[in-house]
Amino acid sequence: MLEFHLKKNLVVATGAVQLSVDLVVAQNEFVTLFGESGAGKTILLRMIAGLTQPDEGMISVGDEVWFDSRKKINLPTQRRSIGFVFQDYSLFPHMTVVENLRFASCPLSCRAGQRAKDADAARIRDLLKTAGLLGLQDRRPHQLSGGQNQRVAILRAVLRQPKLLLLDEPFSALDMDMRLQFQEEVFQIHKKFGITTIFVSHHIAEVFRLSDRVAIIEGGRIARSGPPSQVFGERRLSGKFTFTGEVVEIVPDGVVNILTILVGNNLVRTVATDDEARDIRPGEKVVVSSKAFNPVVFKI
Repeated sequence: MLEFHLKKNLVVATGAVQLSVDLVVAQNEFVTLFGESGAGKTILLRMIAGLTQPDEGMISVGDEVWFDSRKKINLPTQRRSIGFVFQDYSLFPHMTVVENLRFASCPLSCRAGQRAKDADAARIRDLLKTAGLLGLQDRRPHQLSGGQNQRVAILRAVLRQPKLLLLDEPFSALDMDMRLQFQEEVFQIHKKFGITTIFVSHHIAEVFRLSDRVAIIEGGRIARSGPPSQVFGERRLSGKFTFTGEVVEIVPDGVVNILTILVGNNLVRTVATDDEARDIRPGEKVVVSSKAFNPVVFKI
């Protein structure tokens, strides 16, 4: 379990604000931090990682205390069991894919000898296969696409088997098709390796797709926290239909399916038969029209 109670005075575009956040994250949980630019989401990740020091508070992971301002405990980043994926990948440009991954595992294998190195080699191969990068292991970052580089960055973060994975808007530079593919890969990696994950995003659809829980940061504090459908539904759910939207969730419900569709900044829930929903997947665009007050949904 991760628990933190942190305070930090910030200066943002709108003026001075105190970031004061209390949050408990269960083991293996996928939690998203959501809020406007400048709300403090990235600073919060950096404080958890040990890259920015809080003004006061505490961070504990399981039975380990990473930071405690009263007891003057502040573990350096290298002693915190984290994987941190930035927006800009931060790969070593002179190393190949497999060399970047070997470098990440070296602090473990170099201490433990050849047997550990062999185990790491097998684990690296398994990760590359999981991410569809096995045939690209000898390429350098400049020979890869943005999405492929980001996959390598996430694999590098996962490789050390961290207690905590921190993802700072890792899909922001990707087009929609690559974003959807990458979201699925991150979801599968999270489930396969059971790593507690904190994710920063501005994109409601991917929050729905990935998160067990979302925490909305407003005014330097967590304003709301809970399952995405509950948290966003409190404010954004609308009964008004426009013609196009993005499917964020499909839930079977007896003989029909409940579709949650992002239309502008509103979430609209409607029903679709099995025939209507058969070829529709989360992330796809749909047309929603009304016929005698009964919505009709069909894929674009």
